[in-house]
Amino acid sequence: MTTIDDLPIRDDLRGQTPYGAPQLDVAVRLNTNENSYPVPEAAVEAIAKALQAELADLNRYPDRDAVALRTDLAAYLGHGLTAAQVWAANGSNEVQQQILQAFGGPGRTALGFGPSYSMHPLLAAGTGTRWIGALRDPDFGLTPAAAVEQIERHRPDLVFLCSPNNPTGTALDPEVIDAVLAAAPGMVLVDEAYAEFARPGTPSALTLLPGHPRLIVSRTMSKAFGFAGGRLGYFAADPAVVDAVQLVRLPYHLSSLTQAAARAALAERDALLATVDAIKAQRDRIVSTLRSRGVRVADSDANFVLFAVPGTASSAGEPAVGDQRAAWQAFLDRGVLIRDVGLPGWLRVTAGDPAETTAFLTAAEEILS
Repeated sequence: MTTIDDLPIRDDLRGQTPYGAPQLDVAVRLNTNENSYPVPEAAVEAIAKALQAELADLNRYPDRDAVALRTDLAAYLGHGLTAAQVWAANGSNEVQQQILQAFGGPGRTALGFGPSYSMHPLLAAGTGTRWIGALRDPDFGLTPAAAVEQIERHRPDLVFLCSPNNPTGTALDPEVIDAVLAAAPGMVLVDEAYAEFARPGTPSALTLLPGHPRLIVSRTMSKAFGFAGGRLGYFAADPAVVDAVQLVRLPYHLSSLTQAAARAALAERDALLATVDAIKAQRDRIVSTLRSRGVRVADSDANFVLFAVPGTASSAGEPAVGDQRAAWQAFLDRGVLIRDVGLPGWLRVTAGDPAETTAFLTAAEEILS
C-alpha cells in the first residue's frame, strides 16, 4: 500500500502532520473555541432566504471580488473603512495564506511570538516561507523591547502578532504593535480573530491603520458570529494590500452561497452577537473559579481560558509542571473535551454556555485538586 513517504512530496513537508483538533462525540465539546450557542432562528431564516435567492443562478460564477460583501464588512468594522480596504476569503486561515503568498514565499521569512496560533507556522510552511519562532516571556507576555530585539535580529519579511493571543488569550499592549510597526522592515499582520470578546477598553489595531500601509488586521466571523461552518474570514489594510492579494487569490474563490450567507449574517449581527456578553461571563467565571481553587490561569480577552495543570516541584526547586496529557484524558473520561495545545503543563478550555461551563468546572474540581 502506498504511503505519503512513497510519494515525491516536498522535503520540507516530510514528517509533518496535518493541523486539526480531535472531533469526538462527547457531551461537552470545549476544544475548538466555537460559539456554543446555536444560530438564532431569525438569522437562520434570513440566511436561508439569502441562499434561496442564489440557487437559480448557480450556473453563473460568483462576484469574483465580492464587492457587496466587502462593503458590508467595512461597514461592520467602522473606522471609516471602505470596501477598497477590506478583503474576504474562506476563513481567516485562507486570508493569511494569501498574505503569505503575496509577501512571503521561498527566500523570505515570517516571524511570530510563541506560544501563539499554531496555524501560522503551518501556513508559512505551505507557502515555502521560512518560519522564525520567537518567544514570549515565561508569563506569556510580550514587551515592546523584546519584540523589537527579535525583529532587528532577524529582519523578517512578515511579522505575525496575535491579539487576543491564541492560546494564551491576552490582548497585546498597543505599545507593542506600535514598536513592531516602527521596527519591521516588511509587513505586519495582527490576527484579531477574538477581538469581539476583548475586555472593555481594549483597543483594536484597526485604529492604527491610517499612516501604516504595511499593517494588516485580520478577523473572522467564526467565533463571535457563531459562523464557523460558514467559513468567512477577512482583513482590513491599505488598498494597495488588497491589490497585492488579488494577484494570488484563486479566481472565484468565494462561492455565491458563502457570500450570500455571510451578508445575511452581517445583517443579523445584533442577534448573532447577542451571545458575546454571555460567553464573556462564562469565561470570567472559569477564570475566577479556577483561581479561587489555586490554579494558575492566564488573563483572557478571548472566548477561552488557558490554565495550568498542577504538578510536583522538582528537588531542584524548579517550577512544577503538570502532565497536561493525563489531565486532558481525565477530562475526556468525564465527557468534557478540551484542548491540549502542546504547551507543557497547560490546557485550554473554550467558554461555553452555563451548563457546559458547570460540567467543565465540576470535572476540574476533581482533576486539578
